[in-house]
Amino acid sequence: MPADIIEYQILGNDLQAVMITLDPGEAAVAEAGAFMYMDDGVELATKLSMSESKGGILGKLFEAGKRALTGDSFFITYFYNRSNSRRTVTFAAPYPGHVLPIELSDYGGTLMCQKDSFLCAARGVKVDIAFQRRLGAGIFGGEGFILQKLSSDNGQGLAFVHAGGTLIQRDLAPGEVLRVDTGCVVAFTQGVDFDIETVPGIRNKLFGGEGLFYTRLTGPGKVWLQTMPFSRLADRIYAAAPQTGGAGREEGSILGPLGRMIDGR
Repeated sequence: MPADIIEYQILGNDLQAVMITLDPGEAAVAEAGAFMYMDDGVELATKLSMSESKGGILGKLFEAGKRALTGDSFFITYFYNRSNSRRTVTFAAPYPGHVLPIELSDYGGTLMCQKDSFLCAARGVKVDIAFQRRLGAGIFGGEGFILQKLSSDNGQGLAFVHAGGTLIQRDLAPGEVLRVDTGCVVAFTQGVDFDIETVPGIRNKLFGGEGLFYTRLTGPGKVWLQTMPFSRLADRIYAAAPQTGGAGREEGSILGPLGRMIDGR
């Protein structure tokens, strides 16, 4: 079904929320746990499928399983305006950063996102999976084999994704290359090629503190980046916390865990 046409307002500065206004009969979908508050007359319903069309239970389970692979919850939550007047429902970001509104029709009807970035959307927008076609990008690219793909049946619909820290937007010309820390990619349009390359030099790999790999994004297309991936924030908090059992605090060097060498955190 075509996505509902909704209005919205971004609330706050660094700990943002998005307030969606629903006309009678309209609905929004959200990742489980994103809900903050809603007006009287809005009803909540938890479902396996993001499609309103009828389907078998196996198909719905398969869709829910694919969504879980991208880091989202197994269930999706719908918020229906069952009243006779306009009502609002508000969703909060999970950690400090910014909410990015995306109208899919502005970017060819499809947007590729990192795992866990989806926050909410108009009814009719679908969250699916997109496998990395390169083995190297899948294993070492920071986002794994699977990215989120936001789309809709008619190529239209408003979706909201979350970025940690400050949000930076870059427009890449055809053939233009941007090298990015593996966790800093939020989203990119379909024309952008996603790949990885190794950090040059053994000394840089072992002692540079930036891990072993970059993400390489090649235009044409638009790219959104975040200054503070949640994994990096979590690592900083963990490193600053009191340690027991002899766990080290070194990060991004030969003294740190192998995993941090690989992904640059």
